[in-house]
Amino acid sequence: MTEGQNILIIGSGGREHALGWKLSQSNLVRKTYFATGNGGTSENIGIQPTQISKLVTFAKENKCFTIVGPELPLANGIVNSFVKEGLRIFGPTKEAALLESSKEFAKQFMNKNGIPTASFSIFSDAEKAKDYVVKQAETKLVVKADGLAAGKGVVVCNNLDEAINAVDRIMVKNEFGIAGQKVIIEEHLDGEELSFIALCDGRTITPLASCQDHKRIFDNNMGPNTGGMGSYSPTPVIDIKLHEKIMKQVMVPTIRGMNFQGNPFKGFLYAGLIIDEQRKEPFVLEFNVRMGDPECQPIMMRMESDLFEYVNSAVDEKLYSLPPVQWKNQFAVCVVIASKGYPGTYAKKKLIKGLKYDFGHDTMVFHGDTALDTQKRIITNGGRVLGVTARGDSLKKAIDNAYFTVQKISWNENGGGCHYRTDIARKYSHVRKPASFFL
Repeated sequence: MTEGQNILIIGSGGREHALGWKLSQSNLVRKTYFATGNGGTSENIGIQPTQISKLVTFAKENKCFTIVGPELPLANGIVNSFVKEGLRIFGPTKEAALLESSKEFAKQFMNKNGIPTASFSIFSDAEKAKDYVVKQAETKLVVKADGLAAGKGVVVCNNLDEAINAVDRIMVKNEFGIAGQKVIIEEHLDGEELSFIALCDGRTITPLASCQDHKRIFDNNMGPNTGGMGSYSPTPVIDIKLHEKIMKQVMVPTIRGMNFQGNPFKGFLYAGLIIDEQRKEPFVLEFNVRMGDPECQPIMMRMESDLFEYVNSAVDEKLYSLPPVQWKNQFAVCVVIASKGYPGTYAKKKLIKGLKYDFGHDTMVFHGDTALDTQKRIITNGGRVLGVTARGDSLKKAIDNAYFTVQKISWNENGGGCHYRTDIARKYSHVRKPASFFL
């Protein structure tokens, strides 16, 4: 490793803020740049994540090790471009990123490699898709846009009318653009959803702490899907037995399968899982090929090990040489404060109040969709604005710490209010101490 390594983080959300915050704690890191970053990150550069050639030039000139946050530059081949120029970058190639950028590819890959997932059918014709839905009228269905849709292209349908409407929205009204040229219609699975994320170097899999996301906009998992309204780590849903099943049935076959196809997977591999209530078996809902957001925030808050050591070793296919990641023996909870109206329409450029309060060392306010106005004040700049993340020795304490901070923050003037869920992690608030096998 080289002392004083410069880092370039691609992206502008809470995930990128949390990664930069953690990496900046490494004695091996000198300076951290963000492209483009947000109102809470320093050393922001005016290059968009999709401007790959400009990012290559910047990384060369500043001798940067690069980490990619969002999915779009990965799908566009940013890793291929950097590697071609001899630059060090952590993330999957365009070919390996198909696990996320094409749900059709992912579902067929899972079938081919024996990875448990819901039964499905794929359609490129809206009328044929609707005919299929009618024939499945007695089955609860999920309709998914094939391509990238910022976490919003999945519609869980409770009845026939909702499924027909979902097909129309995706394929006829083109709500998600070219991402909806095909749809995947699959059987709805009942159970507990959770996130399983690992560092991968093409061969070795290093699991990160377990985490559970909250996708729906409203309490009690009501309303439309979002990019994530909160998360916590570790989750008591995963015990030793289930952890072993996930590794054996999902993660290992995925890495082996990608290798067999000639596209080794390097990067953060994220399996969005549902755990069958009866059999306690994991099924894959989706793959992401980058760190989750908001899962990243509590995971980084709990990580004791030096993140840079792991991502640097992964680029060299040497994860096997490092010990398991070490974690704080605490819970961490992230509550997302969003603009009122998200994931639909919402106001922007609202002045955020309460950020100067001293929340203590166990709490971090990670910035997502924020920006600076002409007076260098922090304002809202999108849907998921802040990720308030707090640690605690019990899950209840972590929840209380997070919501104490959430209630200090607001933006309410001129009709541009904020919204957050009040039930993040509360289902398991009785859990007092992370057991060692929770990770």
